[in-house]
Amino acid sequence: MSKRRGIAMGRTPGAAKPVVGCLAGAALALSLAAPLHAEPAALAPAAAQWWADVSAIADDANEGRQTGSAGYLRAADYVMARFRAEGLTPAGVDGYLQPVAFEQQMVDQAASRAVLVAPDGTRTALTVGADALISAGGARRPAQIDAPLVFIGYGLHLPAQGHDDFAGVDLKGKIAVVISGGPASIAASIKSNARFDRAKLLGTLGAVGLISLTTPHQIEIPWARQKLLAGQPGMYLADPQLRDMPDDFFSGAVDPDHADALFRGSGHSFAELCALADASRAVPAFALAPRFQASVVAHQTALTSPNLVARLPGSDPQLAGQYVVLSAHLDHLGIGAPINGRAIYTGAMDDASGVASVLDVAHRLRSGPDRPRRSILFVIVTAEEKGLLGSHYFAMRPSVPGGSIVADLNFDMPLPLWPLTAVAAIGEGESTLGDDARTVAAHRGLALVPDPMPDRNTFIRMDQFSFVREGIPALAFKFGFARNTPEFRIEHDWRANRYHSPADDLQQPGVLKDEAAKLDAFVAELALRVADGAARPQWVPGSVFRRDLAAH
Repeated sequence: MSKRRGIAMGRTPGAAKPVVGCLAGAALALSLAAPLHAEPAALAPAAAQWWADVSAIADDANEGRQTGSAGYLRAADYVMARFRAEGLTPAGVDGYLQPVAFEQQMVDQAASRAVLVAPDGTRTALTVGADALISAGGARRPAQIDAPLVFIGYGLHLPAQGHDDFAGVDLKGKIAVVISGGPASIAASIKSNARFDRAKLLGTLGAVGLISLTTPHQIEIPWARQKLLAGQPGMYLADPQLRDMPDDFFSGAVDPDHADALFRGSGHSFAELCALADASRAVPAFALAPRFQASVVAHQTALTSPNLVARLPGSDPQLAGQYVVLSAHLDHLGIGAPINGRAIYTGAMDDASGVASVLDVAHRLRSGPDRPRRSILFVIVTAEEKGLLGSHYFAMRPSVPGGSIVADLNFDMPLPLWPLTAVAAIGEGESTLGDDARTVAAHRGLALVPDPMPDRNTFIRMDQFSFVREGIPALAFKFGFARNTPEFRIEHDWRANRYHSPADDLQQPGVLKDEAAKLDAFVAELALRVADGAARPQWVPGSVFRRDLAAH
């Protein structure tokens, strides 16, 4: 990790370089809702240090912190300097470092080709990079693919919940096509878990690929920006035993504006299926008329990037060998396609803000009057943007003894864009951590609210899910809001205009630093409560993760 300027607690590290605004200025200014709260002229010390950390990590000099890049390593140097300043013990395999080996894959979208071939031989080209995108992550893509298509609705295998889109479908040698959403009667966490396991299950059943469709109503990142992001490198873990997707498995997506081409001759239309999916109604499964043919131009290279691990030793000799993990991801998207002249995807909120919060919690726990009884691990992971790969590696091969981690508390893009009155603790209904979170929220005069957008699959898109998969109860934290409120509009517009774009920078308006520090205080109290508890956190009896992972 490259040279990094020094820091001291309570002092702002070197000033971040100015960043020029991004996206279409007038449209952005009109679309972003006004802040609900004015920032005070003078920040509290914790908030000032939080913003100093965000500013150093999301500095342009770090070039967007692409996994394994020189910029990522510079940011990692900064985090390790902060660990040392807090007096935290190195807990990686090489000091604070836990190196992770990857294979990086670049898909040349412009050089790749895709076509739909109707039964009568009519060919409909899908322009790769525009009409269709080929995923670079998960596994090596096949150089060539020629296979029939079968639509399997939501693509959810949930027989225990009375829903199985795989039932009676012959998938051998075929590409499965799925649509976003799922039955409203099934909990979001259960649907998310099924989506996470889908590619592996498809491979087991003999399928050779997956094409994902998103209804226009459910799109989170506009397709125009998805096209820009498609040039990003994908990754998968170098160790095949740790991968979820088989090699030579095709994975891609089709622009909703061109998805009807898949359904020609089937007796169904994409619009009809979107209406069903948006209403969470039953969606049929049926064979599609065209075959899908594609040639994929991809290049693979070896890459190493580290997780960072620090320890605050516990005070109780009987419990100090157990660990509560505080986690966040350091990586972002690096340098990519320019938007309004800006090409550095700095990731200030995603997730420099989360790393800064972990550092704030570390300071609070280290300097508090009572040291936690259990030990605390501060785990800053790599390659989250590549599919939770760094956290998956750590959860599978922790730098502490297996079975010693009792819980994970994760920060990922909490979005302090309005006053903190409610916390969304994602996963709170799955384990006794939810009871702890409710107790702490009540003590602090906060409400604990459910995920307002469950079909975003948030639970499986953040690093705590890697711990969940290994049987470890976990929560992730965001500023809470309800649908159809001013906060909902702010969050919606932030995602539409800034998420995974250069506009998530240090110049964006509306970031409430003092409010961010309030969430940190909430999580610090929760971490102390969990660390001091007589019993380890447990899955609740009805949790799908408890049942699935008991078998695992």
